[in-house]
Amino acid sequence: MTAYQIDRALFHWPAVVRHAPKGWAKDFAQSIATQSRRRGWRPSPKQAEIMHRMVSDLFTGNPEQEGDIDVIE
Repeated sequence: MTAYQIDRALFHWPAVVRHAPKGWAKDFAQSIATQSRRRGWRPSPKQAEIMHRMVSDLFTGNPEQEGDIDVIE
């Protein structure tokens, strides 16, 4: 991820923390939120990849999660 992409992910990160499911994802999101406050902090490549997926899921929806919208045909 480029510095711009990381900055964009961190911009949306509070929403990721709020919407992350309980368990590992919630813990990871809160950990990144805490670490990102450190001056000069940048995520590892693995962290950046997971962050990118979590932000993408925030906007596109995660097919593994149940939605509260039922489509009526």
